[in-house]
Amino acid sequence: MADPVFFGIRHHGPGSAAALVAGLDELCPVQVLIEGPADATDLLGLLASPAMRPPVALLAYPPDDPAKTSFWPFAEFSPEYQATCWAVRHGVPVSFIDLPSQAHFQEPADEPGRQHTDPIAMLAKAAGYEDGESWWADLVEQNPAPGPIFAAIAAAMGEVRADELATPEPFEARREAHMRLAIGEAVKSATGPVAVVCGAWHVPALAAKHTIAADKATLGPLPRQKSQLTWAPWTSPRLALAVGYGAGVAAPGWCAHLWDTRGRADGPSVWLTRIARVLRAKGHLISTASLIEAQRLAVALAVMRDRPQPGFEELQEACIACLFNGEPLLWRLIEDELLLGNDVGEIPADVPLAPLISDFQAQVRAAKLKLEALERELSVDLRSDSGLTRSTLLHRLNILSVPWGRLIDAGRTRGTFREKWMLAFDPAFTVELVTKLVYGPTIEQAASGVLAEQFDAATTLSGLANGVRDALTAALPAAVDHGLDLLAKRAALSSDCQDILSTLPPLADVLRYGQARAIDLGSLGDLTDHLIVEASINLVYAARGLDAEGAEQLAGLIERADAGIRLIQPSPDVLDAWTRGLKASLDDGQCTPRAAGCVASLLYESGDLGAGEAVDLLSLRLSPGTTVVDAAGFLEGFFVSSARRLIHDDGLRSAVDGWLIGLDEEDFMAYLPLMRRVLSSLDSMERKHLMAAIQGKRPHLPSGLELAPDDGAGWAAHFTVLAGILTGAPQ
Repeated sequence: MADPVFFGIRHHGPGSAAALVAGLDELCPVQVLIEGPADATDLLGLLASPAMRPPVALLAYPPDDPAKTSFWPFAEFSPEYQATCWAVRHGVPVSFIDLPSQAHFQEPADEPGRQHTDPIAMLAKAAGYEDGESWWADLVEQNPAPGPIFAAIAAAMGEVRADELATPEPFEARREAHMRLAIGEAVKSATGPVAVVCGAWHVPALAAKHTIAADKATLGPLPRQKSQLTWAPWTSPRLALAVGYGAGVAAPGWCAHLWDTRGRADGPSVWLTRIARVLRAKGHLISTASLIEAQRLAVALAVMRDRPQPGFEELQEACIACLFNGEPLLWRLIEDELLLGNDVGEIPADVPLAPLISDFQAQVRAAKLKLEALERELSVDLRSDSGLTRSTLLHRLNILSVPWGRLIDAGRTRGTFREKWMLAFDPAFTVELVTKLVYGPTIEQAASGVLAEQFDAATTLSGLANGVRDALTAALPAAVDHGLDLLAKRAALSSDCQDILSTLPPLADVLRYGQARAIDLGSLGDLTDHLIVEASINLVYAARGLDAEGAEQLAGLIERADAGIRLIQPSPDVLDAWTRGLKASLDDGQCTPRAAGCVASLLYESGDLGAGEAVDLLSLRLSPGTTVVDAAGFLEGFFVSSARRLIHDDGLRSAVDGWLIGLDEEDFMAYLPLMRRVLSSLDSMERKHLMAAIQGKRPHLPSGLELAPDDGAGWAAHFTVLAGILTGAPQ
């Protein structure tokens, strides 16, 4: 029985992986033991499958509570991955020896433990380095002749953990006790050397002598909770410390480069070539001469710093100096693509997956989409089968809280036959899918189940209407039926005008957008007609006695509801009912001025309020007998979203002119903030046209601003202030 041989590695360390493979070739062990969940050993051999393309992650979750998912990522340059491939390639048994995955479901909350110091940082400081990354890179990752590195690491870690070994953190102590017991069992039955691949931090504890009884006492009973395990695709950005796995690396792209160029002298040149390729793809002119100068500077910096060869810091500084003209900000243009990468792993078809993940992969293949970590724009045409398939999948995934695709320019694309998406895949989406298993085994069933639950919990008609829209756009007929049934029942009992008004835009969106998807809208049109009539009846009461905030909120709801109604073009009877409701609110003496102004504006826009009537109404509402607050509210409601009418409508402009001229100086100054807000929606050209119209000229751009002759001092003073607002001159 031989003693085990410990290989203390750095998780995701390419130098560790290269040294490990060389060490295994030299040792020729009869068994390989790896730090990892022991109950996943049966899946470990799949990691070495030729069809398995890292980065990938081992997922473990309790079937009754998938939200507690734990994961163990592997990259091509991960030592654990290379050890597994070595073992499979040489026909040597390979096993995980850490606590089973169930123990990780229960770990932190009630057992916070003690946080030990970063051992790499401690060793780096002792060696005179400012940070652990540079020390590790020189010692392992970029050292062309590291020597007996694993013995040196074990000795160094023994010094670092000398005080901590006597009283380790409880959960870590259980892990190490479990691994020691597994190592003891393997060594007992082995006919040759046994290789143990584990994090360097654990080597002193695993090599220490403990009795079996003491380890069993430390370990205690293992949890009996069931665990479901599978493999899932991962991405290179998720290997980074900032966005994922706690034992990750800051720059997966750099680690991949080190692995790909291991043993080669041209590593720095290859990295600079890659930088040049990324920059040129972004339209930057990078000359060969500049690259040569960057190479020379990087080598010089490495010599000055007594490093074995240019590392990441030297190459970055050389690039900034020679390629970016000394501007560090330009580095940010390429650092994500360069350092994080865009790799997404692939899982063999015969790997047992959670059913929802399996269906997701099948749907991705059917949609002919590619999982990519960095953002990529996608345009789809809903008139084609492929476009509709892609759109449906992305909408269903959004319902499942998996925003692989983000709909952009939604206001312009909705209601048309085209959609524009921004795609960016995150492996956390896979974990999210696992948590949705309780709703169904397929993407369609799970999305329908999520919406059904949301429908039952909805407290407003607008919430239901938005859900129905989501169900229709995601082609989920079961959820549509359930949502429409609840919407119809609750609409029959509702008289909350604001809730009904907020319901109309999403329903109008559905009626219009459904035309692009060939969806059977059934009774949705009748329900929408009912809600329009109901809102029309209750509008006059909803607009009474509101404070400023409530009036502004209602005005916004009325505007959006009116836009939706005009969009779907309901029957003449329904449209007449809506018009009567607007007019009743306008004629009601108790209607809040802000809402009344909004209603008047909509009626004027639709032609239901004539030009002469509008001028008379505006003159009346802005007459001297009206309070400043009421006049301001009506004016804002009428013009805040349609100030450009003042350019072309002489009557309206004259009414406003007359009102402004009739104001005394104090009231005029009080109204200035309102005028600024009303006119803020105009662009520079529209402001110039309005300025010309106020001067009584044709609406063309004048050569300069001149006061019209024969006007009184009041007009001149007001004109000067308004001209300043329109031209942006300081007041």
